[in-house]
Amino acid sequence: MAKASAASGAKKGAKDTNGRQKAAIFLVSIGSQVSSEIFKYLREDEIETLTFEIARLETVETEQKDAILQEFQELMMANQFISTGGIDYARELLEKALGSQKAVDVINRLTSSLQVRPFDFIRRTDPAHLLNFIQQEHPQTIALILAYLEPNKASVIIQNLPNEVQTDVARRIATMDRTSPEVLREVERVLEKKLSTLSSEDYTAAGGVESIVEILNLVDRTSEKQIIEALEGDDPELAEEIKKRMFVFEDIVMLDDKSIQKVMREVDSAELAKALKSVDAEVQDKIFRNMSKRAAGMLKEDMEFMGPVRLKDVEEAQQKIVSIIRKLEESGEIIVARAGEDELVV
Repeated sequence: MAKASAASGAKKGAKDTNGRQKAAIFLVSIGSQVSSEIFKYLREDEIETLTFEIARLETVETEQKDAILQEFQELMMANQFISTGGIDYARELLEKALGSQKAVDVINRLTSSLQVRPFDFIRRTDPAHLLNFIQQEHPQTIALILAYLEPNKASVIIQNLPNEVQTDVARRIATMDRTSPEVLREVERVLEKKLSTLSSEDYTAAGGVESIVEILNLVDRTSEKQIIEALEGDDPELAEEIKKRMFVFEDIVMLDDKSIQKVMREVDSAELAKALKSVDAEVQDKIFRNMSKRAAGMLKEDMEFMGPVRLKDVEEAQQKIVSIIRKLEESGEIIVARAGEDELVV
């Protein structure tokens, strides 16, 4: 009877322990050496609070300590699953490991103290399926969703929207600033009945010019041109701001000779011949000047004997070369000076 009473008291104590007390018990349980390393990552006020809680601790029942260590392990596991594949993915794996009810408890405990990115539940959704689901939504709703999606997924969706919707959505992403938690929750509710818990009531920043530039850099050339041209008619200042931060094939004239030569070494000659079919003389001359006379002559012959080429094929070839340029820029092998930008090289 006495043992049963003691066990009951331990369980009750573990259940009634608040977050600060649990943290204190956890730090005591793992030892001072590891705890001191954890303290290096905490704020001064957090260290003071935990130090106070540790000082207040008296006897910690083994069962209570084990329960807190187990809870910590479950939360770490859930956090890892969420980082890997989102809330739904974490819930699915936790259900297999811990059972349905336990999984829900762990997810709720974690998301009550951890900010989960809005629309996390669609992270693993195929863009084609998502497109079918959202294309009838209002452009503002589509813009909000795309602003929170990874750019590679958002680009697939935006390039498959109707032309007039593309432009509207692009403009709304570019001019988006902050969205209230209430609006985010409402949109999420429409997308999924079982909402992920949004813990933070702070306004969440998303969208902006950088966001739409990153998306447009990944869409096909036709969609990119259509969106930019339509924006130039609707909002010339916004279009100019976006263009300044983008790199299109014609911008190759802004590269220095050394950079162009580096790019040419990575480009297939047949793709280059197609890419130059529809550009003006300035772009062609820039390329020819950075090739040997023999190579330039062969390229001109290829272009001449190639005959008519579909615009789609030309744009695809240009996009491949732009991708090579962006890749070389990201690796630091070349420097790209955008339009209207004074590039400082040291």
